[in-house]
Amino acid sequence: MSLIKTVQALVYAIALTLLAACSQGDSVATAPNASFKTITGKQFDTASLKGQVTLVNFWATSCTTCVKEMPMLTEVFNTYNAKGYRMVAVAMDYDTPAFIANFVESRKLPFDVVHDVDGSIAKAFEGTKLTPTSYLIGKDGKVAKRYVGEPKHDEFKAAIEALLKA
Repeated sequence: MSLIKTVQALVYAIALTLLAACSQGDSVATAPNASFKTITGKQFDTASLKGQVTLVNFWATSCTTCVKEMPMLTEVFNTYNAKGYRMVAVAMDYDTPAFIANFVESRKLPFDVVHDVDGSIAKAFEGTKLTPTSYLIGKDGKVAKRYVGEPKHDEFKAAIEALLKA
């Protein structure tokens, strides 16, 4: 095989991998076992989320899309929290505690915020590296949707409503 064809095949394989990684897909996998400690010291794990519809959102203070989507995620949380919806915002390991605390305070984030200090939470969730990446988990503990990038507001709310009714 010529060098050009080899490079073309490699580029094609990388493009397919990126396309698959950036899709917003349905899933039926059980949410991975992970332990969370919020920046205020509250501890819980994935198993304790069963019975609630939960969004686990991986983000970073340096991610412009993450910053852009936070008002929408806050509005959705405020709309559905009393109906059994929970959100866990997981700041990536490369973020700093000071930046995270400032972000949470300045934007008055009403949901649980966790700093993934050692990267173990991201690793448990498919080795998440891209931000924002979110996992919408049903009451049964199964991942119903994975979003890479900002979810479309109306579709996102419809997915939450359907899971809350299930």
